[in-house]
Amino acid sequence: MHRLLTALLLLLPAFAHGARWSDPDISGLVTDRAIAEISGLAASRTHPGLYWAINDSGSSAELHLVDGRGRHRGSVPVQGVPNVDWEDLSSFELDGRRYLLIADTGDNGGLRQELQLYVVEEPASLDQPARLAWTRRFRWPDGPRDCEAATVDPVAGEVLLVSKKRVPPELFRVPLRGGKAVVDAEFLGTLRGIAQPSSGDLLRNPVYGRYRAQVTGASLSPNGRVLAVLNYRALHFLVREPGEAWSLAIERPVSELALPWLPQAEAVAFDADGTGLAIGSEQLPSPFLRYRVKPAPP
Repeated sequence: MHRLLTALLLLLPAFAHGARWSDPDISGLVTDRAIAEISGLAASRTHPGLYWAINDSGSSAELHLVDGRGRHRGSVPVQGVPNVDWEDLSSFELDGRRYLLIADTGDNGGLRQELQLYVVEEPASLDQPARLAWTRRFRWPDGPRDCEAATVDPVAGEVLLVSKKRVPPELFRVPLRGGKAVVDAEFLGTLRGIAQPSSGDLLRNPVYGRYRAQVTGASLSPNGRVLAVLNYRALHFLVREPGEAWSLAIERPVSELALPWLPQAEAVAFDADGTGLAIGSEQLPSPFLRYRVKPAPP
C-alpha cells in the first residue's frame, strides 16, 4: 500500500488553489470493498473526526463509517429504505438532534418522476441500524433530470440540490421538513463559471472528457455561507454574504480549486468545524483527499 501511495503522490501536478486553502493532502488510500463506490460523504457530528459514507446504486442500503485516512470502521443498515440510486449524503443538527440526509436522486436515464430524500437519525454506535426519521418526496418542476449533489441548510430549513448533466448546472431547493405530499423543487438559478470541456478534451476522450464538468457532489459549510460543488476536475465555491439569499449569490461566478489526479471524484464533505474538506472517489483503490483552511494573514 505504501508503494502505491508513493506512486500516486508522484502523479500530483502543481496545484493552483485559492488563497484560503492548503495544498491537497492524501491522508490515506481507500481499499476496502465495503466502500468501493463512495457517492456521498458527510462529517459525523457524533463521532468526532470520522465521516459517514454511502455507496452508489446497486449497493446495499447501508451507512459506512470512515476515518480521516479513508479506512472503513464499520457499517450499519438503514431500516426500511431502499438504495435505488443514492448519490449524496449530508449531516446536520436540528432541534438538538443529529441527522443524516440521504439523497436518492440519481437518474442516469432521466426517467424518475419522483425522488426521495431520506432523513435518518445519526447512529450513536455501530450496534444498531439507522432509523428513518422522515422522507421528503419531491419532483423537478419541468421533468426528470439527473442529480448527484445535495446538501442541507438546517437554519433555512431546506435542501439544496445541483443538477448534473444540464449546462450550466442548476441550483434548486426543497423544504427539509413537511408532510407526505410530493413537492416541486424550486429553481434558484444556474451556477456560472464552471468550465465545460474543450474541443481538445472531447477529442482526446469523447466519453470522459464530457463527464469531467458534470457536478457529482455538494456540501454546505457549517456557517451556511459557502456551498462547495464538486466535479471530476475541480471544487467550486459559491459564497453568499450574511443573510443573503442563494438566488442573489448565484448571480456571481463561482471560484475554482483545481483537483489533483483523482479517479471519479464523487463525494465532498466539509469537516464538522468548517476547517477542512474531504473528498472521496467511486473507484478502488483511490486517494482520500483532505484540504484545510489556511489561517488568514496577520
